[in-house]
Amino acid sequence: MAVRPLIDRRIVEALLETELRRAKDRRLLLVHARYDSAAPTDFTVRIDGRQRLVRVTDQDSVLGIVDAWQRLLAEPEPDRLLVVTSDVPATALGWDLRAHAVGRRSLTVDRAEIVKQLFGAADLDPRVIREAWLLDALIDAEPADGWPRDGSVLTRDAAVKALVGERLGLGRAAGGHAPDLDTNALLAWSRTTAGPARFRELAASERDGLTDWLSGVIGSAAPTLLALIADGRGQDALALGVLGSVLSAPDAPAGTSFALGGLFGSTLRSVDDLPPFTSSVIGTLARWIGEAEANSASGAEARQRVYAVLDRADQLAAEAGLGQALRVDPLLPSGLKARLRDLAAALATSAEEAEAALNHVLAHQLARLHPASCHAARMAVRVLRWLDGPTPVVASVGQGVSEHFAQWGWVDRALAVLAEGDPLGESAVGQAYHLLIGKARDRRAAIDEQFAARLSGWALTASTQAPAGALLIEDVLTTLAVPLAGAGRTAAAPLVLVLDGMSAAIAAQLGDEIDRRVWTEIVPAPQGAEGARRQAAVSMLPSVTTISRASLLSGTATSGKQPAESKGFAALWQRHRRTATLFHKGRIGGVEGHRLAPELLDALAGDGVVGVVLNTIDDALDHGQEGERTTWRLKDISHLLDLLNAARGYGRPVLLVSDHGHVIDRSPPGRGPVKAAGVQSARWRTGTAGEGEVELSGPRVLAGEGSIVAPWREDIRYTPRKAGYHGGASIAEVTVPVIALVPSQELLPAGWVLLPPEQSVPSWWEPRTETAAVAEPEASASRRGRKPKEAQAGEGLFAADDVAPETPTLGDKVVRTQRYTAQKAFVRRAPDAKAVAAVIDALTAAGGKLTPDAVAAAATAATGRSQRNPEIFVTVVQRLLNVEGYGVINLVDAGRTVELNVPLLHEQFGTERP
Repeated sequence: MAVRPLIDRRIVEALLETELRRAKDRRLLLVHARYDSAAPTDFTVRIDGRQRLVRVTDQDSVLGIVDAWQRLLAEPEPDRLLVVTSDVPATALGWDLRAHAVGRRSLTVDRAEIVKQLFGAADLDPRVIREAWLLDALIDAEPADGWPRDGSVLTRDAAVKALVGERLGLGRAAGGHAPDLDTNALLAWSRTTAGPARFRELAASERDGLTDWLSGVIGSAAPTLLALIADGRGQDALALGVLGSVLSAPDAPAGTSFALGGLFGSTLRSVDDLPPFTSSVIGTLARWIGEAEANSASGAEARQRVYAVLDRADQLAAEAGLGQALRVDPLLPSGLKARLRDLAAALATSAEEAEAALNHVLAHQLARLHPASCHAARMAVRVLRWLDGPTPVVASVGQGVSEHFAQWGWVDRALAVLAEGDPLGESAVGQAYHLLIGKARDRRAAIDEQFAARLSGWALTASTQAPAGALLIEDVLTTLAVPLAGAGRTAAAPLVLVLDGMSAAIAAQLGDEIDRRVWTEIVPAPQGAEGARRQAAVSMLPSVTTISRASLLSGTATSGKQPAESKGFAALWQRHRRTATLFHKGRIGGVEGHRLAPELLDALAGDGVVGVVLNTIDDALDHGQEGERTTWRLKDISHLLDLLNAARGYGRPVLLVSDHGHVIDRSPPGRGPVKAAGVQSARWRTGTAGEGEVELSGPRVLAGEGSIVAPWREDIRYTPRKAGYHGGASIAEVTVPVIALVPSQELLPAGWVLLPPEQSVPSWWEPRTETAAVAEPEASASRRGRKPKEAQAGEGLFAADDVAPETPTLGDKVVRTQRYTAQKAFVRRAPDAKAVAAVIDALTAAGGKLTPDAVAAAATAATGRSQRNPEIFVTVVQRLLNVEGYGVINLVDAGRTVELNVPLLHEQFGTERP
């Protein structure tokens, strides 16, 4: 007879399940096989819903078989089954024994037949029958509830896919089938604990078979990944994939290839296997980074995944001496920090160099996960642009407050962000910001000094009758709110929102937050050649609430508290034949279950003018919140969003206005108040002006018997420390910003114009010219399809002089053809040729298959422009390359894989085959 095959418990179970259905009353199974000595000999098997005891014994003689059977019969368990494995031919056994055996003969082990039975198939793909490892694995891995039973023929793909799902622990999809696989899923699986451990425990032949199948399904990244897992380094696989980009770094130092080879060891069969693996890893990480941007539990989990990989990659790079080669890598956390340090150095040179360095920072993949650091970096470059511009001049008080709201308040906004430092904690970046802040504050101090000198002379005579070109705070409602009350056919009464203490810097931030889909900003039409701009008024002096707010709401220079404000507000509007109601803090919020007070809602629903005083900003100056904030948003102001929504609902125009600005305390710890005579408040006193102070007197000075001393320097205070102060003579305190909004352009008053958002932003706030993000240096395999040179004989796998060839790549050749140029005419907003070339090269290097994420990552790396929606980007590339509908680029596996048909690409675009 033939050589006995080795069987184990699982094959015995499969034989019993198959054979006992045809001989249910038999208890003896004779099998021509050899039982694995390491397998259990007594166990339980479930057959047709019944648990049966099984004993397996390996015998090499007739007497041994007879003895085993007799001993079984003598045992008390009447249902126990006996399986005898032996090479004794059935003809050597007596008929009395063979009569008790299933089939009355010695059964042979036909693995193919067993597999057919397990899958409920009538036939097997011949390839399955030829692969012994696959048959053994399918029998061994059968799940407790059985394999899925689909169709009459079990194909090799269906069999291996089912096996992969069980062996890799990927779970089941709908209908009990194994889930679909792509590179993203396999790379994510490599980060688990149980799955890779199970793969390592498989026989080498099965690992090789699964690797071969996965390579054909998901691309050439699979062999490297699975080799690393088999070597026990699955947890480091993605980190190593990130480091693989160093091979294509143009300035990689000598020894880089050897260092990388040491990290991969023998797991990398060929240097050509590395680029597709690296591309796939980068594509998967790009998807995870996109998920990590979400402010949710899943976003936090994705962020943890990203940093677990990238922090480990940084650690491995440092251990292998690859830190310099990967210094500005577009994925590594160390690369982002290095780019920030480069920006810090550029801030000391020129705005142009800083602009380029900023773009390099923003092009880093992790920039999306560090919005605060990127926000600070943008602010630094904005301040540098402003410093690079002409020296500001304060020609008059009116021009000064107007310029402050339009220009210098934005500087204060940026400086508030920079003062908090770099959230990533880079000391070099912090020092660069510190020096930049110092330069900007020196210039701002010069502006304040000029303004204080103008203010001192102007205040002597300024009044409503003679404002000397300035808008006075007591004239704001008459000049700007009254026209809103009479505008349009509906003549809806306005909502006047007084944001106590709102500076020009905060007003600029809130203006950016306004939803332009439902609100339109408007301003009085400009006079002369000057363009339209937001309005800014001059506060009363000193710039404190009891004077400035009362004057604003009453329409006359006065002082007083809430009762006086309410009375003055009603009287002002009565003069314009309107009823008006003013709401202060205690009357704004609603009872439990209501956002706004019923009385306030009734007023908003009525015909009268409504005024609301919001104290959030001014309160923050007292209670310390301002010192911890770098940004004010609409939602940060209590009730503001609710009031804006209500005003829109009732069709009311809105006037956002302050009563005065403020300065933030930036003094170092331990510095106390300035000792001076006649102190009345934090920022004003009586007496004689000293350094950094100015004497103010005249009809607008409603304290100190008409004459006060106020500091123009921001660092002077006369009282204990708070988060911020007002009452002084700095331009930030005296400027009163105003923003007018209408819910419909039909409410535009006569003599007013629309103010587009772009027109309210200083010219230096954005780049002087449209500057694309700096293209990444060639530091990853995903951005170019060029493969490193093959290792020369005797040099080892990673030769130190591996460099990319200078000849044009396939992608370069395609995008230079006339056919490609013609195709672009049919595609609106076609991507850059660089991006398309990079996609072709990346797919070619990866064996023709990549995920959409990896494709988008290749394009991003080549151009520096992020592809936010990989699927849409791939669709556009299809339209460019699929000439006359022929599938050069295809989405397969339900859109999870991008496939490039290279021969068809050559044919359609006339490029030469290699």
